[in-house]
Amino acid sequence: MTVTRAVLALLAALWAAPMLAQAPDTALRPKARPQQAAIYNTAARQAAQLFAAARLRPHLRPPSEQAVLAERRPADLAFLSPAISPRPWLRPRDLELKAMAKRKLRRKGAVCGDIEIQGETVGYVPGRIKACGIQDAVRVTAVSGVRLNPPALMNCKTAIALQKWTEKGLKPAFRQRGPVVEMKVAAHYACRTRNNQKGARISEHGKGNAIDLSAFTMRDGEVITVLKGWGQGTTLRPLQKAYRRACGPFGTTLGPKSDRFHRDHFHFDTASYRSGPYCR
Repeated sequence: MTVTRAVLALLAALWAAPMLAQAPDTALRPKARPQQAAIYNTAARQAAQLFAAARLRPHLRPPSEQAVLAERRPADLAFLSPAISPRPWLRPRDLELKAMAKRKLRRKGAVCGDIEIQGETVGYVPGRIKACGIQDAVRVTAVSGVRLNPPALMNCKTAIALQKWTEKGLKPAFRQRGPVVEMKVAAHYACRTRNNQKGARISEHGKGNAIDLSAFTMRDGEVITVLKGWGQGTTLRPLQKAYRRACGPFGTTLGPKSDRFHRDHFHFDTASYRSGPYCR
């Protein structure tokens, strides 16, 4: 019986010897055979190379349906004809180049980091009395395609507020009569007291924070003034609509119903108040 047990133990040891020879020293997972490890490493390198190539060289986008249809367009077909498709054809190359050139010129004249604000950088404007002056002044000639007549001197904070109001307040208000092509500037930077009253505080105009607008010119030549337009039915509504939408972009809005000093113009400035915008 003892001999039989010894023989069985010897046979078990001989059977387990190959597996014990390949057992890892400390890891629980078995070690890969040399040949398998080489194949695995080669495959991993190839996969990494393919992944890197895919990232460095992206596939070109397929041509758009519009471009494919444009190539199939008959040569004798009128340019504005949609043929069988309601989609417009691609713009001619020369028209596209003209549009890009125009945008490049506008970018050269942009101030305050916004292409929609056209003008020139002026820099520091000293005041003749304390509390007046502008640190980084700009002279704005147009905002959102609407000219300022004359160009107005202000800071960028006010220029940005004016551009936002022009785009989202003035233009929509006059959409039925416009478009608006010009704003008449009644006042911009001026080192003076509020409403030119003796002993009053320095006006926001003296800090480059304010602009006064007295009239708006439409593309067809119609001029709508604040003084006369505020009392007429056909012009009162768009003027009121534009004026109300200035409350928010600007910190202060004063108009014909505010006081006797503003019956013929809109006063907008970017002064800040703890209670929020001051709109009358």
